[in-house]
Amino acid sequence: MLRITTRSGFWCECWTEGVDEQLPPTLFGSCDAYSEREADSWVSTILRTISPALDTDASQEAWERLYDHRIDTRRALLRREPWAVSVTHINTRITWTVRPALFLPMAHRQGAELPACSHDFKPHGTHATDIESQSMLDGSTSGEA
Repeated sequence: MLRITTRSGFWCECWTEGVDEQLPPTLFGSCDAYSEREADSWVSTILRTISPALDTDASQEAWERLYDHRIDTRRALLRREPWAVSVTHINTRITWTVRPALFLPMAHRQGAELPACSHDFKPHGTHATDIESQSMLDGSTSGEA
């Protein structure tokens, strides 16, 4: 019998929208977090990263959220309550949402018959730029073994 175990966590999203209703709400990014700390850190890291590029009011709003409201954020997440924070930069509102979620494990394919089209897939060959990029990451050069 297949045993399905869920894992609790949080679904985090970042949305942008125009405050003048010219720009519709658009999902900018999302991620899964498996702890309150990870969800809080995702939002905090982004706010810290973008705050220097924001206008003065939005930057102040971001730093206020980071420091003055941090404990409220943690408490909400520990109670597994949905949480959101928004900052407005010029005509764009950026909203981060964090919601409790249950994640299902990915199904494995052992012993399962794959569809016929899956055998048509051919992986791409390695390109010279891929080798150079990997060499740079490894700290080696393309001529080294």
